[in-house]
Amino acid sequence: MLRAMILAAGLATGGLALAEDATAPGLPPRTKAPANVELYIISPKDGEVVGKEFTVRFGLKGMGVAPAGVAKENTGHHHLLIDVATSPPMNLPLPNDDHHRHFGGGQTETTVTLPPGKHTLQLMLGDALHIPFDPPIQSPKITVEVK
Repeated sequence: MLRAMILAAGLATGGLALAEDATAPGLPPRTKAPANVELYIISPKDGEVVGKEFTVRFGLKGMGVAPAGVAKENTGHHHLLIDVATSPPMNLPLPNDDHHRHFGGGQTETTVTLPPGKHTLQLMLGDALHIPFDPPIQSPKITVEVK
């Protein structure tokens, strides 16, 4: 019930940006990550020069993809972190904003439009409630240059 309340609050506010102690009483336990999972960005490649609009393709090995709200074992859904310097709180739903994009429909690619300059991209897998797995399942961070 508490996980549902956290999800409802996160969705109603566009994602939670509160940092709370992961051991605080009343917070739901995080979903355990299976062993040997690999999350990665298929394209673009690290260091690639891209146009203002480009496609990001997501890769996942060792788990399946399911839409948000579907609590099926060994599945999750993608979140794309753009120009995020520090990790979001791991015990709360990932924020939903221009820097933390949700793909709760089970999407495995997206078109991104960014201004010229260098940008970082990273994927993070969330459980049915957008909460990162324990331990977090995340891709290496890559850098692209938008021309």
